[in-house]
Amino acid sequence: MFRWLRDYLYFLWRCFILSFNGTPMFYGWMTVLTCLTLIGLNAYCKQLVHGLMMTGMTDHVSWGLYIANFTYLVGMAAAAVMLVIPVYVYKNKDLKDVVIFGELFAIVAIIMCLLFVLVDLGRPDRFWHLIPIIGKFNWPISMLSWDVVVLNIYLLLNMHICGYLLYMRYLGRKPSAWLYTPFVFISIVWAVSIHTVTAFLLAGMASRPFWNTAIMGPRFIASAFAAGPAVIVLTIQVIRKAFNYHISDDAIFMLRRIIQVALLISIFLFGNEVFKEFYTGSLHNASAKYLFFGLHGHAKLVPWIWAALAMNTIGLILLMLPLSKTLWKLNVACALLVVGIWIEKGMGLIIPGFIPSPLGEVVEYTPTLNEILVCVGIISFGLLLYTILLRLATPILKGKFHINLKYTDKMQS
Repeated sequence: MFRWLRDYLYFLWRCFILSFNGTPMFYGWMTVLTCLTLIGLNAYCKQLVHGLMMTGMTDHVSWGLYIANFTYLVGMAAAAVMLVIPVYVYKNKDLKDVVIFGELFAIVAIIMCLLFVLVDLGRPDRFWHLIPIIGKFNWPISMLSWDVVVLNIYLLLNMHICGYLLYMRYLGRKPSAWLYTPFVFISIVWAVSIHTVTAFLLAGMASRPFWNTAIMGPRFIASAFAAGPAVIVLTIQVIRKAFNYHISDDAIFMLRRIIQVALLISIFLFGNEVFKEFYTGSLHNASAKYLFFGLHGHAKLVPWIWAALAMNTIGLILLMLPLSKTLWKLNVACALLVVGIWIEKGMGLIIPGFIPSPLGEVVEYTPTLNEILVCVGIISFGLLLYTILLRLATPILKGKFHINLKYTDKMQS
């Protein structure tokens, strides 16, 4: 028992030392991210002192950039399951080396989600009320309390799977299937649940007809399974160059096929939603009119949503044509999808739900500089954390960092 504890603590100490070892490019990248994180922390401290008046949110639009990013990143975390299913269910060897990187990304995405929820609270010292049983939250009726539960459980599942597999590789032992395989299959179901519950959180608000749709859950999942693998495609190529880790092109093009199918479903469901909003001509389509064409002279989101539609359409065309079999063209398509789906699921979904208000008032929302800096700080912290996790995972997976060998090689530039 004591020997096991000693080895594990030694492993953690060596990981801590390794995370500070790298090339000048690595140090430069980490320095930039650290500075941006501190700038965001400073902006949040100002918000903590002065309150949510430092943001562009009002009584009419009570959710803004923070919840928009939260909604998007929940999908990013859930998208890790698109790597787990081919590997563990269909025994696809092409993605075997990629699945750990996807699950590490899910861990970071969930942490960023929880941070966005925290900064959105006007009184963060009362966050414990979000915890069922411990807090005074309306559980189990409130969907927000369910969201907190499923997000934290999904975080723990991925931390256990990644931590156990990497530690066994470090020890040079074969992992015991019963200690991680059941958790893998639970995580597949849980990945769908975290985004479904988030969709229910919106769809369950009766006073917001823009969100009252039965296909909100499927839309969330389809768009997430397009944007998430798109991020992984771009990340894989960075890992290959920055960490000198071999990942075959076959894995990338397998992800391309996943993105194709998910994007087609996402756009089809989006088209169904547009038809429902505009063909019926009901009074409840005011939010959709505001989003796509403007309402009573207010049209701040119009250029954003049309830009998102253009990006998603161009990305789909590139993916469906043989052009995307060339890596740089595939990268263009993936970059367009990442930005386009962020606009569609973030600013294009959250904000219009509040405009007009139930009383018919049109009060537009514009994020403040302080709000943007807080978001930049959280995203930079997420990238910082993900870089550290990759810095530790790649030498373990390559066999250069294990219990019987001191890792002395510098990270390849």
